[in-house]
Amino acid sequence: MTSTTRIRLTAGLLAIVFFALAGATSVAVNASASRGKLGWTDSASDNDPPQVALGIALGAFRGLFVNVLWIRANNLKEEGKYYEARDLSSAITKLQPRFPRVWVFHAWNLAYNISVTTQTREERWSWVNQGIQLLRDEGIPANPNDMLLHKELAWTFLHKIQGYTDDANGYYKRRLAEEWTWVLGPPPPPSPDMKDRKLALQKHLDWFRPITQAPDALDDVINARPEVGELLTELRSRVGVAPDFDLLRRYEFAKALSSSSLRYKFEAGSGPKSAEMIELIKDPRFAVAWTDLLLHVRKRVLTDRYHMEPARMLRYMDYYGPLDWRHPGSHAVYWSARGSELALPRYTEENRKNFDFINNDRMTIQAVQELARSGEIYFSVLDFIAGNDQFYLAMPNVHFVQTYGDILQSLVDRSWADSDQRSYSFYAAGYENFLKDQVRYYFRRGQKDIAEKLYSDLRNYPHQNNNDPERPFIMSRPLAEFVDRQVADQEKVPQVAVSETVGALQGAYTSGLLAGNMEEFRAQIEYAKQFHRYYMDAQARLNTLDIGTARMEMMDKDFGVVAGVVFAQLCAIVPREQAEALYARAPDDLRVYAFDLLVERYKEEIAGEVAKGGKPFDELFPEPPLIAEHRAKMEEKAAQMRELQEKMQQRLK
Repeated sequence: MTSTTRIRLTAGLLAIVFFALAGATSVAVNASASRGKLGWTDSASDNDPPQVALGIALGAFRGLFVNVLWIRANNLKEEGKYYEARDLSSAITKLQPRFPRVWVFHAWNLAYNISVTTQTREERWSWVNQGIQLLRDEGIPANPNDMLLHKELAWTFLHKIQGYTDDANGYYKRRLAEEWTWVLGPPPPPSPDMKDRKLALQKHLDWFRPITQAPDALDDVINARPEVGELLTELRSRVGVAPDFDLLRRYEFAKALSSSSLRYKFEAGSGPKSAEMIELIKDPRFAVAWTDLLLHVRKRVLTDRYHMEPARMLRYMDYYGPLDWRHPGSHAVYWSARGSELALPRYTEENRKNFDFINNDRMTIQAVQELARSGEIYFSVLDFIAGNDQFYLAMPNVHFVQTYGDILQSLVDRSWADSDQRSYSFYAAGYENFLKDQVRYYFRRGQKDIAEKLYSDLRNYPHQNNNDPERPFIMSRPLAEFVDRQVADQEKVPQVAVSETVGALQGAYTSGLLAGNMEEFRAQIEYAKQFHRYYMDAQARLNTLDIGTARMEMMDKDFGVVAGVVFAQLCAIVPREQAEALYARAPDDLRVYAFDLLVERYKEEIAGEVAKGGKPFDELFPEPPLIAEHRAKMEEKAAQMRELQEKMQQRLK
């Protein structure tokens, strides 16, 4: 046998061996790719751009073709041709679904670039929502462990919706609050024990936990309780709804309507399906079935529509605090924390440059900061539907002050930029600014003992930055002088305006009305009124997109509305005896805001006490003489808001 023949035989045997090995491993590789969604798109649908079909036809040259598309899409964006860039980006995501940066490019284009070219707030919200949905519903499922996509989604919630740079930001906040009222129902209502963080958190966990425990399959729900099957049959035949998001929306609307003084506005225009829904809710046969069905549907909607994990949501609530899912900050916490959590098992010293924990974790800490500034939401979904945008008040939530301190060290430990060897720490600077805000807020509320403690924490913070030469002097000032300085430096900042106004009002009602100190009450009310007026004059500029709501408004332009809503909510969270004292000492212009809420909360309870010698409701909470005029005023305000919006939309056509 010649050497040439031996070489040929050896090469042939090696080829056979290699082909056998390739065949043996291809099954496992293909299975792994399928599980990880690593496959390429290999077919085009009728609605796909032509570039998708061309890219598929190019086979091995697909990568080069995608590079050309990517360059072209970026050039189109730079030229302001956002819609063309959107179409090309959509083609790239279909050809390379495992390319995270094109998802980010595409979502940013939708939520930021295209949205601001539209002329109405409804259109703008549609584009912003499309950007969110692209990342949440497509990009992250295709790249489930990618931190960049999680960070960008958190940023959209935190900056685009919770921020105030977009003229329609107020509308975004209300739409998100409306949507999540349908999904989960209203969160636990204010009550006296909600002032304690531990009890407030426990109430929220107890409220949400049953959703996580609900069966995944509808058949399991029906098998466990056959009445659920009967209820579904009735819902399909009488209301025309399936067990999905629309069922939750109709149910929560009917429940809100049945207990609201606004029902007269809706009942005349409600169709027969709404009446059928109300009848089914009231039907005693389905009292327990409704609970089981709704828990299951909420779980499925969270999982299937929003691609969120109820068990993880519950765990994050337990860790971060009583998250209100109507607030954009709660969603920013969820997605940024999830991104870091899924990335940690794959992180090593060798690949550390591939993991941007710093910027992702900053989304988490900034979201917690926003929740501390505005995480206590008072929102009337019926008012919003009726066209009155004003009844949305996001007040500081003191329960997230502790959260910030609790999670800070774990984030610092992941940050290369915040080591002890560096002279300046971003996290330390953020925490110091956060403490300054809280010192000011508690001082304004009249809780000066807490303000003093936080001021001491700030001065003695061991990781403080020393790059500010004025710091020793500033920190040596008495508490009141320190607070005045902070206010003077930030009086035009929207969050400061809200916390100063709301804090002063809360102080007026607690240190003033509740304590019987009318001089303190008048002084705090006057401070709140003056600060509110100053801010509105300086910053509240009407925009042509969202008529009636200024871009940096953050609270109602009418100080009476702000004062009334804060008073009403305080009446709801204090013990009844204190609510009676507050109501008895309050002027009628505050009482009108609290009266309907107190009727809903206490009238039935008090009626049961009358037979035992208790005072009747009308004696404890007499109806204000101006209540009818107040309701008419609120209705007129809502009507004016609707008219302005309609005129603006007509002018833009």
